[in-house]
Amino acid sequence: MTSTGEVEGRAGPPLWWARRRDAVGDVVLGGVSAVECAWEGVAFAAEAGLPTAVGVLFGFVVGATLVLRRRWPIAVVLVGIAVSPAAMGFLLAVVGMYTLASSEVPRRITATLASMSLAATFVVMYLRTRGDVEADTTLVVVLSGFVAVALTVPPVLFGLYIGARRRLMESLQERADSLERELSLLADRAEERAEWARTEERTRIAREMHDVVAHRVSLMVVHAAALEAVAIKDPARAAKNAALVGDMGRQALTELREMLGVLRAAPKPAPADPVPAVAVAAMALAGAAGVAGVAGMEDGPSLDELEVLVGQSRAAGMTVEMLVHGEGAAYAAEVEQTAYRVVQEALTNCHKHAPGARVVVRLAHRSGEVAMQVENGPCDGKATEPGLPSGGNGLVGMRERVLGLGGVFVSGPTDAGGFRVSAVLPTA
Repeated sequence: MTSTGEVEGRAGPPLWWARRRDAVGDVVLGGVSAVECAWEGVAFAAEAGLPTAVGVLFGFVVGATLVLRRRWPIAVVLVGIAVSPAAMGFLLAVVGMYTLASSEVPRRITATLASMSLAATFVVMYLRTRGDVEADTTLVVVLSGFVAVALTVPPVLFGLYIGARRRLMESLQERADSLERELSLLADRAEERAEWARTEERTRIAREMHDVVAHRVSLMVVHAAALEAVAIKDPARAAKNAALVGDMGRQALTELREMLGVLRAAPKPAPADPVPAVAVAAMALAGAAGVAGVAGMEDGPSLDELEVLVGQSRAAGMTVEMLVHGEGAAYAAEVEQTAYRVVQEALTNCHKHAPGARVVVRLAHRSGEVAMQVENGPCDGKATEPGLPSGGNGLVGMRERVLGLGGVFVSGPTDAGGFRVSAVLPTA
């Protein structure tokens, strides 16, 4: 397709025609009309006392105007009305009225010109019939009216039908194009939402993996370092530390298997009712993310397990004090898991960055919210740095969890040289 709308290698439709076959059809109709009017021009020239050549040329020009019917339908109809006294141009009048009725010309103009054509045909037929035969006046009127109606009304009605049908098809085509654009837009949005869901799910899985693995492995490294230090001097304590390392490893593996089991869970069967493919894809992705998220929340830890978590850090040699204010209640699973993970990650950071420091864990149950704080003092300088790697994702993950539930998260160094992590979660 070229810039002018023509197909490469083929010339486009000439002048005002939309298609080449329209142009060919109008030229053929114009030729037939020109021959008809030229033939009728012979009689017109004889009646008017003009040379036959003049009558033929006049009729040929009048009939050839039918070629312009798509461009100027009103002009074609007016020409047909003007030459009706000469008893020529029947094809011109019929096709012209049809084209006028099927075009976008206002209906009042179509009605006016149709009335003029009907009246002109009636008058011409009445005068010619009355002068040619001796008949009753009523019969002449009826015959003239029948001819006038037959030459005017059917073309107008058929043209109105074709015009309405054409407009309906154009409207349906526009609707189809609009629907196609909307479906394309919906598909793009569904793809964007699916990509967003995949990204969110990857982030959530990475956060869960980090929280589970980092804490357990950190404790294992701390116990392994203690085991190495007392292996020769205190075999009993070394055996105890070795058992703790094994327990930590088994717990980490168990939690990892639970997470992988959720990810490997079979998807739900497709619904029986027919649903658009775009909607199915979007619902499937959203459902997968939702199932994994809900399953992870329901199977995750709770606030009741904080004592066990603190006890594990104490067993690793950390001095941890836990203070609970207010009476606990049954909170939503995501609230309890988030609170647990915040405390867990904060204790992991204490093992990494503040060995030997005193740690205070505070948990406060308030009206409509639950608050937690983990604060460590400065390092005593006696404990050996465990050499745990840090990816810098701990605080980021905690912040994402808390803000995702509409809570408040604050972290930073204290004036005493330690570090404090605080979070407040709404329980509603």
